[in-house]
Amino acid sequence: MSADTSGAKSHGPKKLRSRHVTMITLGGIIGSSLFVGSANVIHAVGPAAVISYLIGGLLVFLAMRMLGEMAAARPAVGSFMEYARVGLGDWAGYFVGWLYWYFWVGVIAYEAVVGGSILHGWVPSIPQWIFSVLLLLVFTGANLVSLRSFGETEFWLASIKVAAIVVFLVVGTLFALGLWPNAQFAVPNLWEHGGFMPEGFGAVIGGVAIVIFSYFGTEIAVMAASESEDPAKGVRQATSTVIWRILIFFVGAVLLIVTIVPWNQLPDPKEKAPFAHLFSLYGLPGADVVMSAVILTAVCSVLNSGLYSAARMFSSIAQQGYAPKIIARKSAGGIPVAAVIASTLGGYAAVLINFTAPDSGIFDFIMNSAGLVALFVYAFIALTQLRTRARMTPEETAALKLRMWLHPWLGILVIAAVVGIVVVMLFSGDSGRTQVWTSLVSVAVLAIFWPLVNKKLKARRAAAEKDEAAEKDEDPVGASK
Repeated sequence: MSADTSGAKSHGPKKLRSRHVTMITLGGIIGSSLFVGSANVIHAVGPAAVISYLIGGLLVFLAMRMLGEMAAARPAVGSFMEYARVGLGDWAGYFVGWLYWYFWVGVIAYEAVVGGSILHGWVPSIPQWIFSVLLLLVFTGANLVSLRSFGETEFWLASIKVAAIVVFLVVGTLFALGLWPNAQFAVPNLWEHGGFMPEGFGAVIGGVAIVIFSYFGTEIAVMAASESEDPAKGVRQATSTVIWRILIFFVGAVLLIVTIVPWNQLPDPKEKAPFAHLFSLYGLPGADVVMSAVILTAVCSVLNSGLYSAARMFSSIAQQGYAPKIIARKSAGGIPVAAVIASTLGGYAAVLINFTAPDSGIFDFIMNSAGLVALFVYAFIALTQLRTRARMTPEETAALKLRMWLHPWLGILVIAAVVGIVVVMLFSGDSGRTQVWTSLVSVAVLAIFWPLVNKKLKARRAAAEKDEAAEKDEDPVGASK
């Protein structure tokens, strides 16, 4: 192993180490959507928000298992876009790749806005937009230096997030059970304020759509594993540990929040984030400041990993001919420089639009129209896995190192669940309908350009086949060899 590692260092781009992939796997999906956004789910659903997180977590777990089956057999940067292309055709790779990239550009902008807001609160004399742009510049630099610099940055940022949640869970459990100073047994809060499911089961299913947004990013671990020193091992670890990450970090944290604080008395997240509120209840010194710093860390982590993910996907899109070739160019260190810069340009544009024309609705449209991308991607993963497995010989199936359980039924369940969630969103109020229709607009825009992209793809492949045939005619001896 040491020989291989040194060889990689001296003759090729540096790979991510095992500890980088492990921490990206542990903390990659923990961002402001959990630390801040969990309050929105709780306000909409009540204590049964725990069920929303469980259902969403199960859906993500099954999708990740299917992705893991394909990735363990064939690790690839851009993973599910590449698998969709091979399994379903160019059209699927085109739609999945572009939608995924578009989603992360929106997230990059969102996290930059949140991070700028936190820093502006600390230093009010400096405009919020300046902090947002500075954050984008910092993490653009981190992603441009080297793959290892991205991994090292994410390792430490994720470490802080994980440590904060561990403290939150340990102290919160003692507090909820009345074993912490000045605390009372709080478990009855789960049913004493209108019941466990005060808004009905429909609200629970509607909450799943919001929850999926929080979980999206889990697949970054598979992307990172494909660029690690041992891709197959990294992919197996990433997909196998996702379920307990979800149970502990998300479901566990939300369960504590609704247990300790009555769901209808939780502060508005715009005024005080739920984690910060609970840390202040614990009586820990400087809790508000510490939690603000942790949330900023989480924001920076998602900004860092989101930029990594967007750039890798954009580069893969260009390699397949779905975007200009220049986007696929890489540095000597294996960094897709043009893809990183292009992805940040989208982030800068969205941030500046938000601050120069906050009432225009453009920023809100970007965020809403990316809302269903997670569900679309999970549906494509399921469809691709079903199609890929159907094409395998019995020998190839037996050789799989990681398999989806109860094939094909759980894959069909994931697709049905995605369709069901979209239907519920259409009838769950203005917010849900807005996300569905704006997301469909983004899909429609891609559909308009697909015929042109497909025409260029066919022309390029025809030219490549012609050149290959010409080479064979010129060198029949070499061709026979």
